[in-house]
Amino acid sequence: MSQSLLLTFANRTDQLLKRSGQMVAWVYIVLIIAIITQIILRRGFHNGMIALEELQWHLYAIGVMFGMVYTQVENAHVRVDLLHQNMKPRTKHWVEIFGLLFLAMPFIGTVLINSFDFVSEAWRVNESSDSPSGLPYRWLIKGVIPASCSLLLLAMFTRLLRSIDGLRSPTLTQEH
Repeated sequence: MSQSLLLTFANRTDQLLKRSGQMVAWVYIVLIIAIITQIILRRGFHNGMIALEELQWHLYAIGVMFGMVYTQVENAHVRVDLLHQNMKPRTKHWVEIFGLLFLAMPFIGTVLINSFDFVSEAWRVNESSDSPSGLPYRWLIKGVIPASCSLLLLAMFTRLLRSIDGLRSPTLTQEH
């Protein structure tokens, strides 16, 4: 693939991942409404809802898992910025490539591979909440793990392409 094709692929993929992240960000509005409703029910009426409490955890999990994808695309993930900011661009690309290939991608790949059995077993037994008034279909929320890990690996791959391109022509690197 030529240099421009790599960046074109990375740019288009990142745009799709950004849009999915922006859509999932709306889950936080629903989460805030669920939290406020639960507070009103508990404090005002002395009667909370287990299903609403579980829904809060599920919404939070969705936001965090897909938020990792968005953060990777935006290159805003946690790193040791004190060291990173003082590195030369070429060194930054090498560190990024090493971190992605030998640390981040193997870890997320392992989580992804193991999550399939985790989700399929929950689906097989139709796992639900331990609480009688809790949420059913626990496999749905567990399904967020392989979905978000797949997208995260894709986001890491596009970051890898950008770093490789940056090594090839540091003056043409497109950072966003």
